[in-house]
Amino acid sequence: MKTLIACIGAGNMGTALMKGAAAAAGGENIGFSDADKAKARASARLMGAMVFGTNVEAVKTGKYVFLAVKPQILPSVLAEIAPVVRDRIVSGDAPILVSLAAGWSIGKIQAIISGSGMDVPAARAPVASVLVARIMPNTPALISQGMIAFSASHKFPSARLDELEKILGGAGLVDKVDEKLMDAVTGLSGSAPAFVCQFIEALADGGVLAGLSRDKALRYAAQTVMGTAAMVLQTGRHPGELKDMVTSPGGTTIQGVAALERGAFRGAVISAVEAAWKRSGELG
Repeated sequence: MKTLIACIGAGNMGTALMKGAAAAAGGENIGFSDADKAKARASARLMGAMVFGTNVEAVKTGKYVFLAVKPQILPSVLAEIAPVVRDRIVSGDAPILVSLAAGWSIGKIQAIISGSGMDVPAARAPVASVLVARIMPNTPALISQGMIAFSASHKFPSARLDELEKILGGAGLVDKVDEKLMDAVTGLSGSAPAFVCQFIEALADGGVLAGLSRDKALRYAAQTVMGTAAMVLQTGRHPGELKDMVTSPGGTTIQGVAALERGAFRGAVISAVEAAWKRSGELG
């Protein structure tokens, strides 16, 4: 039996993407593999998916194999599954590997899977025959509101690329980018949900300082951030223009904007994205 999607790793991101994929492919066509079998079973139950006994079993049956593991764990996973992937390539049934690991280039994954540099010629496979897509989703994929960037290896079949986009589309907005920009995407959309949550928390703290109850302050802060983001996307207006619409001369908002500027708010945010971008480049 051939499973459409096999997901190695049943953490939050892998599970979120598979929940979205289940809408397009059906949960019965999805399977999980994880060192923590209880976690794999829990993720599978959410969408009526199956559980594989091992990573090798997952790769033997998956048309798309999602590598939803941490960058530090990816080397051992690739070493484990490489022989099976090479066997499938030789048989004319090459799987699509979809990596979520920050910092890991398509070329590096291809080299490890293909056996480049190995002493046994029979163990090798042409690098170009290893089909890899590299993606960077973010945590809003948990509620199908993610931002998912992807790049694909050379000679990636267009039909498979279209199918992969549909699979990913269930978890949010999908956008194709040049792989050289993937670290920048990681620093921005991949890491920014944490920055935005810090901002929402700080807004709520300000509301509490001004006398609002904690639950009301948090609800107002979160809804304001969500509504403002939707306004930017739906109107197409520059954020600065929308800011000016509410910043009246001598009013309350300009006082708050001035306070943010005194605290180097924009510079701090830019530095946060820059730090995450640089760290992503160090992980591969």
